Amino acid sequence: MPEEFETTPDRTAPAHLPAQTVIVSAAALWACYYVLTTLRGIVVGLDFPLELASRRLLVTFAGFLVTLAIWPLLRQLDGRRLALRVAAALALMLPASLLIAAINSAVFHDMEEKVVSKIGEKQGVRIRRDEAGNVLVDVPDLPTDIPGPVEVTRPDGTKVVVNPPQASKTASPGVVMIDQTVQSEAQWRQLTDIALGRYFLLLAWAALYLALGYAEHARAAERREGEYRRAAKNAELRSLRYQVNPHFLFNTLNSLSALVLTGKTQAAETMIQTISTFYRRSLAGDPTSDVPLEEEIRLQRLYLEIEAVRFPDRLKVTWEIPEALQNACVPGMILQPLVENSVKYGVAPVARPVTITLAARVEHGRLVLTVSDDGPGAPLEAGIGGTGIGLQNVRDRLAARFGSDASVVSGSTGSGYATIIRLPLVRNGC
Repeated sequence: MPEEFETTPDRTAPAHLPAQTVIVSAAALWACYYVLTTLRGIVVGLDFPLELASRRLLVTFAGFLVTLAIWPLLRQLDGRRLALRVAAALALMLPASLLIAAINSAVFHDMEEKVVSKIGEKQGVRIRRDEAGNVLVDVPDLPTDIPGPVEVTRPDGTKVVVNPPQASKTASPGVVMIDQTVQSEAQWRQLTDIALGRYFLLLAWAALYLALGYAEHARAAERREGEYRRAAKNAELRSLRYQVNPHFLFNTLNSLSALVLTGKTQAAETMIQTISTFYRRSLAGDPTSDVPLEEEIRLQRLYLEIEAVRFPDRLKVTWEIPEALQNACVPGMILQPLVENSVKYGVAPVARPVTITLAARVEHGRLVLTVSDDGPGAPLEAGIGGTGIGLQNVRDRLAARFGSDASVVSGSTGSGYATIIRLPLVRNGC
């Protein structure tokens, strides 16, 4: 298979976010979470700040990895309907948030008891566990006439139901026991709270991912539209450029036929060699690209040498091309129809010598090209060979290449005919 077919991208495939963008967005989200939770710990004055910060960093990194693990699943839905992508995000983030909450609880499990015990010590309360795993709270001066179970707020903010000392057979007086059933319920509530928080955090990232995805899709659509516009313009330029060559060939073959019929074989041979050189140079380049003015002038010299074989005594040429403009960029063969018109309508109809002048100059920062002659000044609206493409071809090519930045003006000068092209001056860009 040719290489160009192997490397051609599928323009119908959905636009995907670059991996770098996804990684940066997830990292930024979890870095923000880490900074905010650390600042919260500083504000509320939690104990063990360094140990908490290091474990919080571990949980943050785990959350970052879980987020990246979800990305390939969301990526499969790129280009689908928005409702489907939102539903998938809502569904995928739920188990992911539960996983992050479980990781969080596992990482902070022993730290939680340290923090709670420290808070209890500051408040004159000792919190410990017995051999069975029950939480025992040593509360001094605890009343013994409490009628039944009461709700107590733990130092970490959770509410639990405890049995008074006289209702507990395993606890000593002044000791409140929190049985394992109550602890389990509190842990599940805590896990649920953490999971909900992480769920909304992951949903925030999913919303950011969807927004960035639609922005990437819009940029890809703009790029494709630009490529299509450029392809259409190139096709138009090729079509207009290819119109020039057949007409030039038609005219030169007529001239060559005339030389052969009149027995001028040496002149015909010279003309054939010049035509060969002309076509080799004119067809070698990309018809949509610009060429240096020097190259364009070189082609016109070849063409006029061909025509000089037909009109050795009548065709005179003057070149007014400054050295400083040799590298200016122009559309390839843009002068060809104008020079042909000067030969056909200025030189051919008369018996006297006619001078064709090709000139270039800079005017208000723009390149100005002029093709003029001192012939009879016949109108050129008929174009090359009467087919209507002469000046119109030049106008269309300039319009396709430069839009309104280029113009063509032509008309009688009183002593001949002239066509003036004005276009942007670009140097060394072709």
